Amino acid sequence: MAHSTSTKVRRIVAYILSAMVLLFAIVAILAIWDIIEYRYLIKRMFQSLMVILGASAVIVLVFAILDRPDREIEQGEKGQE
Repeated sequence: MAHSTSTKVRRIVAYILSAMVLLFAIVAILAIWDIIEYRYLIKRMFQSLMVILGASAVIVLVFAILDRPDREIEQGEKGQE
């Protein structure tokens, strides 16, 4: 069960990051065509994306570490049989 929770979290994080990259790409294209003002926008977008990417990496790492003891217990039980 913990494995499926970890997979779900990773999938959700991947979808959120993909949506944010798509949104930032659209904003960047609008800025290139001078539809919106982009003086500091691009820098802030990349900084925001890096913060979110780092936070999501930590979240996935935490879930991977929390999921690990369950695997060791299951492997120990299989070895005793």
